[in-house]
Amino acid sequence: MNKESSADASGDKGAMRIDVTLVRQLAELLDETQLTEIEVEDGDRKVRVARSVTVTAAAPLPAPMMAPVAHAAPAAPAPVAAPEPVPAPAANAVKSPMVGTAYLLPEPGAAPFVAVGDTVAAGATIVIIEAMKVMNPITAPTGGTVKAILIDNGQPVEFDQPLVVIA
Repeated sequence: MNKESSADASGDKGAMRIDVTLVRQLAELLDETQLTEIEVEDGDRKVRVARSVTVTAAAPLPAPMMAPVAHAAPAAPAPVAAPEPVPAPAANAVKSPMVGTAYLLPEPGAAPFVAVGDTVAAGATIVIIEAMKVMNPITAPTGGTVKAILIDNGQPVEFDQPLVVIA
């Protein structure tokens, strides 16, 4: 058995054989590309090499020597306004079934699928979500009136994000 190219981790016949040369090559590739993780698969063998990245604060630069400056007394801090409560999404909001980019228009320059106040039928397209170059129509689960549109055209959306409120 070649010690450089492969090593038996425990001496058992069923133990995983590790290709040390491959691991070193992958580690060098991580350094060259500034990646933090790489995984390769060859048949039933899979090798993952990862490194942790530690972020450290840079030491402050020395201040240039200057004469002391007289400072005015600091002004009293302005009163902080209480943050406005974030409205909870409506219980009857249609939510995104995927991550992607939401479009309110069937094509640029066209009229939007729906507007606030429109009446929609169950199954009507209300939004399109582009995911991996595929346009996925999002339909109204029930009929009703569009009460709110919670996204902008071309906005990235997350899974389960409220899109349109229909009541």
